[in-house]
Amino acid sequence: MEDRVTPGIHPQIRLFDFPEEERRIIERLGKEWYVTNGGTELKLGPSSSYRYILIKPVDHFQQMFNIEREMVLIFSSYENFEPRTLDAISAAFKLHQALRLERICAIVVSKDKDIEAKLTELLKNDQESQIVIPFTYHELLKSNADDFFFRNRFKRHFYTRDLFASEAPLKKDLYFFGRTDLVHELVNRHRSNQVSGLFGLRKTGKTSVIFGVQRALERIGAKSVFVDCQNPAFHRSKWNMALYYVLSEIKRQLKLNQRIRPEDQYTEEKASIYFEECITKFSKEVNNSNILIIFDEIENITPGVSPSKHWSEDMDFVYFWQTLRSLFQKLEKVFSYLLVGTNPLCVELERVHGKDNPIFGQIPIEYIPRFDVPQTREMVRRLGRIMGLQFDEVIYSKLTEDFGGHPYLIRHLCSVINSICGSERPATIDKTLYARAKDIFLRDYNHFLEMILNVLNEFFPDEYEMLRYLACGDTKTFDDFAQLSPLYTNHLLGYGILGENQGRFCFQIEAIKEHLLAKSKYQKLNQTQEEMWAEVSERRNSLEKQLRTLCRIQIQSHLGGEQARNCVLQIFGEPRKSKCSALAYKDLFNGNLSGILFSDFEKIISKHWDCFKNAFGPDKDDLLAKLRAINKLRADAHAKEINKDEMQYFRLSIQSIEKSLNDFLG
Repeated sequence: MEDRVTPGIHPQIRLFDFPEEERRIIERLGKEWYVTNGGTELKLGPSSSYRYILIKPVDHFQQMFNIEREMVLIFSSYENFEPRTLDAISAAFKLHQALRLERICAIVVSKDKDIEAKLTELLKNDQESQIVIPFTYHELLKSNADDFFFRNRFKRHFYTRDLFASEAPLKKDLYFFGRTDLVHELVNRHRSNQVSGLFGLRKTGKTSVIFGVQRALERIGAKSVFVDCQNPAFHRSKWNMALYYVLSEIKRQLKLNQRIRPEDQYTEEKASIYFEECITKFSKEVNNSNILIIFDEIENITPGVSPSKHWSEDMDFVYFWQTLRSLFQKLEKVFSYLLVGTNPLCVELERVHGKDNPIFGQIPIEYIPRFDVPQTREMVRRLGRIMGLQFDEVIYSKLTEDFGGHPYLIRHLCSVINSICGSERPATIDKTLYARAKDIFLRDYNHFLEMILNVLNEFFPDEYEMLRYLACGDTKTFDDFAQLSPLYTNHLLGYGILGENQGRFCFQIEAIKEHLLAKSKYQKLNQTQEEMWAEVSERRNSLEKQLRTLCRIQIQSHLGGEQARNCVLQIFGEPRKSKCSALAYKDLFNGNLSGILFSDFEKIISKHWDCFKNAFGPDKDDLLAKLRAINKLRADAHAKEINKDEMQYFRLSIQSIEKSLNDFLG
């Protein structure tokens, strides 16, 4: 068992290397923490220097804030706080093994009395920043500080920030989880002069992986350039001007001196020649480095998909990739390319407008992998513990199963957990709290799921319909589609939405299944009699509640209270009229008190059509026919079988009325 950590100062620390004020602060810290290392002076530029120490939290701090590793504490002896102080933290990290230090948080002790306000202002818009706990020399030199001074300061800066709520792609390593192997694979493919393709659903972390690849290449002195195909400046350009655009981005991003020929010289006849000439010189200028060109959002120049006609319907795609592919094969280790996007159609099409696709079969299609349980655990546990959230071990498996290892969905579900678990920290997240958060997420945040599924709805509508059938339990219709072509299931399997075992398909992302089931609940085609009866009963009962609300509101608003009450009693007729005469108006619409029937609503609407035509439109007879059909089928349910034609008419009728009611009532 690991030894308990108690306050103190490591005996080998040379306190006399520090000025007197800082020695006294270190001695004060040694009463609350274990000071493990005295560090060395950090020089940042010709005129800036900082000193630092490493401190390890004692047991109660470890339990309260889940910090186990040593933390960097920077002394800033300047009267005014400057952002370069944060660079000193990074410099201190580089002097120690990564696994030794707590990278997500650090401490700054400054002579600036406004350090806390200035630091908060500096970091408030940076979602990827470390948590930096500020103190001043003055407050740490005071002898009468209370016993809870340190923990209260930590609480203020730890527990108020939602680390799960990040929206933008991650540009730093600090919060980058679970994709390191993929980054290394893509880097190694480039270094061995191979091209790559990376595809996945929206918000699966593709752009974060791109940034990870660029950081990894930068660390080894290699060069990369990012081309955003979504930028109209790129996809609105013809293929020859797009080649010029790529060269311009290489020159700009790598800050090269080599000149590019004037834009008007990049004609369709000369563009490929001048591209070869220029990129060869670029490679020499960067010490013969193999330049990686990363094309993100590649669907914007994909045939049949691009928003620009010349890429979608003309031959620009063919000419552009004929140029890049031929030069890639001709010029050894001058450049390679990585294609990234949601839609892999650009490398799946064998022919483009009757011509061979230059990159068909040339680029391996790799889908961004989903998180497994250990990767989910690493991300959720590491971020959660900084926020005072302690997850039961079983939660990591549930998160991975319910959200298919989709990091964006997992993080936002955890953000919901953070918002509902209260301010008392640390807090334990068990199955009960998780289930509550999941219900809230599926109810209030289903637009996240819609955003992800929109890739299928937009690019692969047949596959989207297949998912809806499978969610509703209509495996026969799903299998009929799947047997038509393996392409139908390839995308669903590649995106990680479905899994397959011995020819049987199932959802990998249970949240998407539940979302689609809620949306497509009444669209199953191959129903049993029991399923038909259940649907008729459930939808008719739900419709009756809405009609009850609509009739009560509309009649009263058009006729006034007493006249509306008399109107409803007249519809009831004897003996119900006498029986209900003492009831308040609103109670006339309470089935338990008045015995109001579905057929009564048809009569109310028919007799007072002017009150309802704004809700249902001008065709009174059509509406009444639909209401009668719905009520008759409900009365017949379980008394006789419902045939497919009857069920289809029921669905058309009730769907129309449901939409009118939902639109009108909101």
